Amino acid sequence: MRILKFRRTDRPRAVNRKRHADNRERMAMPVVRGDQVMVVRGDDKGKRGEVIRVFRKKGRVTVKGVNIVKKHRKARTAEEQSGIIEMEAPIHVSNVMLIDPKSGEPTRTRMRLDEDGTKERISVKSGDAIPKPAR
Repeated sequence: MRILKFRRTDRPRAVNRKRHADNRERMAMPVVRGDQVMVVRGDDKGKRGEVIRVFRKKGRVTVKGVNIVKKHRKARTAEEQSGIIEMEAPIHVSNVMLIDPKSGEPTRTRMRLDEDGTKERISVKSGDAIPKPAR
């Protein structure tokens, strides 16, 4: 039997290695879907909104009413209308801050282990726990 010189089958392919490395590098984010946040940098600075979607691999979040872009959309069916629609585009998570439910102001967050061993988010300004929103 001829020995393959160019392809080594005893190790994973480079494509798979990169994909698995990317999956490991998901960002830990202080915000989750449903949180109220305020934009602290960019064109929409000062706007508040609710987090619609979180992209952990890219480190971005989509906020309702923030970073509105126009998208050209083609009709997929005969009944559908073609045209330009406005939609929210994702922004980087470093450009938003979580809003403290007690004071209504943006705050940094810390994590703390609760008595029963669960993690909870703590507001740096007020020191109170920030509950995760119900889905």
